[in-house]
Amino acid sequence: MEQKQALSAKEAIAKLQKGNETYLEAEVNPGDVSRKLRLHTYAHGQHPYAIIVTCSDSRVIPESVFSAGIGELFVIRVAGNVIDDHQLGSIEYAASHLGCRLIVVLGHTHCGAVDAAINHDPEGYIKFITDEIKLAIGDEQDDYRACCLNVRRSMALIEDSLDIRQEEEHGLKVVGAMYHIEDGRVEFLR
Repeated sequence: MEQKQALSAKEAIAKLQKGNETYLEAEVNPGDVSRKLRLHTYAHGQHPYAIIVTCSDSRVIPESVFSAGIGELFVIRVAGNVIDDHQLGSIEYAASHLGCRLIVVLGHTHCGAVDAAINHDPEGYIKFITDEIKLAIGDEQDDYRACCLNVRRSMALIEDSLDIRQEEEHGLKVVGAMYHIEDGRVEFLR
């Protein structure tokens, strides 16, 4: 296996979209998880083409959703796909040391963390997550719009914290997307 050149953000988005199209018709994950690839990534390291920041929800599996295999995606999971210094450190590592050019904040429909922020006042550590989501959604009561607002806030926090320049063709880019749990479709937000 030869060393892959880092994909541009535009190329990475196209690959994610194609992978999601494959996923919509798949019965099993077509991503490569072979012994040969495991040994290759062990010997030569990882070279993911995208960073995915997504929710911990067990119904959202980025490697499956994008038909990806071992070493293709650098996935960061946290309930409500909220951003703090830990996620920013992971993003910074993947961008600066692994050469990822694309960061996708992947929210999803019917998010329990967003629902908790809208309809409940949780206690304990969950409150750290719902308080962050409340900052994103304000008074929004519509579940889908609230999920989108939450994705957009996470995108803004990433962009502001890492001083990301999106205008360059081969620069680092942050995009938002919504995974529709009901049908498996990924919608990239504009």
